Amino acid sequence: MSKQPTRIGQIVGAFGLKGQLKVEPLTDFFERFEKGVRLRMDGNWFTVEQSTVHKGRPLIKLSGINDATAAEKLQWKYLEAIIEDRPELEEDEFLTEDLIDCRVVTEDGEELGVVEDVLAMPAHDVLQVGEIMIPVVKEFILDIDLDSEVIKVRLIPGMRPGEE
Repeated sequence: MSKQPTRIGQIVGAFGLKGQLKVEPLTDFFERFEKGVRLRMDGNWFTVEQSTVHKGRPLIKLSGINDATAAEKLQWKYLEAIIEDRPELEEDEFLTEDLIDCRVVTEDGEELGVVEDVLAMPAHDVLQVGEIMIPVVKEFILDIDLDSEVIKVRLIPGMRPGEE
């Protein structure tokens, strides 16, 4: 069984004149951006030709992206990699890829939808369930059951769009 690529970063801008890319990491493992690593973007594979860290973010040069114009066109695109090994996780830690597509239900049993994305925010991650944004903190996330792929949440007034 071949492994599916996992999102590891999002291109947030171009840097310099030679096609370098500023990346917002979606992983704590910066070695996934090192020189020689193969990354996928929009279904195409690229090799990291140069890699450094600039202002706390990976700054990479991908094969075939050779000038600022080409780099600028890639802003907001996601980078993916084949993750061979799962890191050791604490009991209350989860990988983003494990949460995507989990069903989300309220403590009252109401189905809200599925996790479409996990947004990395400065304070904490946020689950995107349709138009509902749920901070990944204990006050709102009551239980994560990966075996049944269900996340039980507590919503407060104002978390649903159009609700006051």
